[in-house]
Amino acid sequence: MSDRIEKTIELNAPVERVWRALTDHEEFGTWFRVKLDGPFVPGQISRGHITYPGYEHVAWEAKIVSMDKPRLFSFTWHPYAVDPDVDYSKEKPTLVEFHLRPEGTGTHLSVIESGFDAIPAHRRAEAFRMNDGGWAEQVKNIKAHVEN
Repeated sequence: MSDRIEKTIELNAPVERVWRALTDHEEFGTWFRVKLDGPFVPGQISRGHITYPGYEHVAWEAKIVSMDKPRLFSFTWHPYAVDPDVDYSKEKPTLVEFHLRPEGTGTHLSVIESGFDAIPAHRRAEAFRMNDGGWAEQVKNIKAHVEN
């Protein structure tokens, strides 16, 4: 078991384009498959709901930590918080970071989610496994989104 998931991808799009896809709440919603209630604001909670088939019942809630244009976008959330009968608010959230850097005419994107060791033991392994697979899919989604 690891405390951290890291996915990296090379995107054939300039940093400014990738930054917009990450930090504009409507663009983020398109590739991430979430309908957000409003723009991302550091220090505030972002709310909405998942639009991915089979997970439409899941609320989206993340606290925006930083928007350091155009290098770092980060938020905290409760990983794989999909059971509507469970109150996840007492758990320590994980930190999700999107690190961008220019790479030739494109962008090197790293997605890091850390803090899984603080997730309650009875759901830690499943949350890690599901988010590991989820981030593998999401880096493909953002690639398709910014390269179109």
